[in-house]
Order: sequence, then structure tokens, then C-alpha cells
Amino acid sequence: MDEELLLFAEKAIKAGIIDSAKANQIRRNCENTSDIIVFGEALLKDFPDKFDLVQELVNEAATDFAHGERATSDPFETTNGSTTSTAASAPQDSPAKGTASVSKHTTGEQDTNGKRPLETIVSAAGIKPGIPEFAALNCGNPQQIAAALIGMLLSLGEQDFSDLHLSGGSRPFGRRFGKLEYLTEQPIDDNVAEAFGMALLSPAQKAYFEKYQDYDFAIALDNGRRYRTNLMQHRDGLKITFRLVPNEILTLEALGFGSHIDTIKKLLAYHNGLILVTGPVGSGKTTTLAAMVDELNKTRTDHIICVEDPIEIVHRSDRCSVTQRGVGSHTHSFKSALKGALRQDPDIIVIGEMRDLETIEMAITASETGHLVIGTMHTSNASMTLNRILDVFPPAAQAQIRAMVAESLRGIVCQRLLPGTSGHSVLVCEILVKNMAVSALIRDGKQAGLSNIMETGKKDGMILMDACVLQCFQQGIISAETAKANILNEIVRRNIG
Repeated sequence: MDEELLLFAEKAIKAGIIDSAKANQIRRNCENTSDIIVFGEALLKDFPDKFDLVQELVNEAATDFAHGERATSDPFETTNGSTTSTAASAPQDSPAKGTASVSKHTTGEQDTNGKRPLETIVSAAGIKPGIPEFAALNCGNPQQIAAALIGMLLSLGEQDFSDLHLSGGSRPFGRRFGKLEYLTEQPIDDNVAEAFGMALLSPAQKAYFEKYQDYDFAIALDNGRRYRTNLMQHRDGLKITFRLVPNEILTLEALGFGSHIDTIKKLLAYHNGLILVTGPVGSGKTTTLAAMVDELNKTRTDHIICVEDPIEIVHRSDRCSVTQRGVGSHTHSFKSALKGALRQDPDIIVIGEMRDLETIEMAITASETGHLVIGTMHTSNASMTLNRILDVFPPAAQAQIRAMVAESLRGIVCQRLLPGTSGHSVLVCEILVKNMAVSALIRDGKQAGLSNIMETGKKDGMILMDACVLQCFQQGIISAETAKANILNEIVRRNIG
């Protein structure tokens, strides 16, 4: 039997979803499968309300297996029809070491006192939700460390923070509406920062981090909050960065695309081609990508394959069948996932990040072979995006790539988040929609002329970033200082006064 399936089944038993007898029954229903995905899908048919927990356990099992962890016993073993389950006797709401301390408890059920389990964990450890007294924490008590971390994340999430940074030798700080805010005036000791980081990891994950000094993963809390998490080693010690993932998928309208909604929906109506979502780090690309997938999921009947690093926003299949794969957990790389995706009968392929030649080449090829491909890149405008795509290829291949992109490109959505006058972030965007003139410029390698075409292409739904920023200023939702700082064209800047 596949050892990865054994590890997943053991984790499902320990989480209290099934016992050994039920595990055997599910496996028999799948014709004694050894495939973890087949087994997981069959388990969800019996326990559809456990979708998030099962997804977390599949991801965790795949990651732990890749790092050398194996099941401690045979979870399918029974004696005389009675279960010899390895399920843990610890209560579901007690924190444990590793990822389980925050990621296994996703049911959101309330106890008899009306508190959510996570809040119970925090109060039981003598920790108040909020920023703890770091100097008073016992680094040798993983339960207290886990409770303090949960308390911070719960509190900051309710205060609209998007990021939390904990680093040895530095003051802890967060980011709210794009601005940094220090949480205390006292630096965190190195041993406290290390305790926070290690409280999230299993032994196999700790070994991986010690070897590579970098680790990316996602964690989930009972209240639906998910965090993209990075651990890294730097000059002053260990640093942990948490990025809050929205606990619900926002619509394109709710994100603030406003009058550009129809243009984006027209792009999503294509059945093949390439759509790019771009912007600097922290500009909301992941949230926009999730909103696009959700729009497709609700309006089309297709097979969507999403490749992400890591999986952040979980999509449940609606009208579409959605398959999500995490790099490292479910596939070796974006390249290998895309190569495999072409054999998995997809209609739509979503790429979390197009960052190297192989991934970009596979994306362009897939868009030419009858698939709709949606990907993200770290570029600030449409012209730079096209330059980035073309420049990764050797000079001898660029003419062919220009011709392929000129044919397959459907549109580019570049976005930024600016501080608004109301205190919240405001989304501004630049949208390029391919037409005959755009195709000709790309084919001829004259991307510098795109701004002129976009300026005159308003009827096609195109808009330049400078024009969008100016519109937001004229509507009073961003300040004059913010507008001037984000408009490059001197003539447009003069309209601000």
C-alpha cells in the first residue's frame, strides 16, 4: 500500500474524523485504492462538512511524506472487527506541536460556554487575546507559545491587519492598510522568536527548515482565517512572516474594480488564451486571482486546475470542478505541474506565479492548445509585463515567442493598492485588452507604443494606470499627495493641481 496514504489515514484518525473500521470501509468502496486523492475524495462523500480539515490533512500528509515522515502504525489494521485505532486521546481543542497546533482545528464549533475552540485554547493557557507580554512567555511550554500566537493572530485579524512580522532582536510589527505599525516598543528575544517558529512545525518540517533555512506553508484557524507563512533565517536569528488570506472569497465588485468589471468578465468569457494579473508584492494579486476563479466557478461548467505555492484560498467546486495543487505538497514545481496538467483534461489552468522561463513557456504553450490560462507576475504595467515575458527567452527564440504571445494573449490586468482618504486601501488598475493593433505591436517588438493604443482604446475597456489614479483622486477616494506620488505622466499630474 502507498505509504503516503497510510500517513494521511493515520492523520485523519488522529484528527477524529474516522476510525480504523471506517478507513477500511472507505478504502473498500474505492476498490482498495492506494491513491491518497481518491481516498480523500471518497472520505469527503461521507463527511462533506469536513472539507477544509480534510484538505489541510492531505496537504500536511503530502508535505510530511516528502520530508521523510511515515505512519507510526497501520491505520487500516483492525482486530475481530473492532478498531485498533491510533486516534489520539487528547481533546480536539488542545494545541499540539507543529502545524496541528493551528491548522487541524477548522470546524469552528462552539463549546458549552459559547466560545470558539481557539479562544478556549488561548484562555486555558492564561493568555489574553492580543499582543502578549513576550518577556513573560515560557519558551519551553509549546502550548503557551501556540496559545500566544493564536491570540495575536485572532486579535490582529479583527483589527484589519494584513501581515504580522516576528523577528529575533526586533520589535514585532504588523501592516494595516499598507502601513507598518509597531506592536510593542520592546524587541523580541531570539529564543522567543525561535519558539514561535518551531511551534508551527512537525519534526520533519523542522529538519527541512534547518537544512534550507527557508520554508513556506499555510496555516488555518478555527474562525476561517488562513495565513500564508514564511520562516527564514537571517543575521539576527529567525523571522516569521504571516500574510492574512481573506476568510471569504470577495467578488470582483467588492474588490473595487468598479466600472472595469464588464471588461474583466469579457476576458474570463474566453475559452482559450492567456490572461495575466500583475502588480508589486502586496498589491492583492492573489485575492484578485481568487475572485476570478470564483467567477468562473459560478458561471461556467469546466475543469479548473490551480497550481499555487502554497495553497492560500480554498475553492469548493460549484458549477466547475476545481482541483488545487500546492508546489512542494502535491507537485515538485510549477513546471512539472503544468506539464502534468495538459494530460489531466483541464479547461482552465490557473498559475499562482509565473517566475521562470519554463513556467512561462508552458503557460504560453497551454494557452495555444485550447486552454484558458490565468497567471500572475510581479510587474507594474502592461508594457513591462510583456517585456518581462519576452526577455526571459534567448534572443534566437524571441521572434517565435512574440508571435505566440501576439496570438494567445487576451488581456493584462495590472493593479496596485493605494491608501484611501477613508483609511482603507483603494484598488487602482491598468487594463490592456488585445486587439489587432496590440497584436501588431507585440509581433513587431514595439511594446513602448502600447500606452498610445491603450489611451485611445477606452471603447475596448482599456485604461492606463495614470488615468485610473486620476479618476480616484477626482472621486475623492485618494488624496492629492497619493495621486501625485503614483502618476508618472507629468501632463496628467498637472490635472491634480
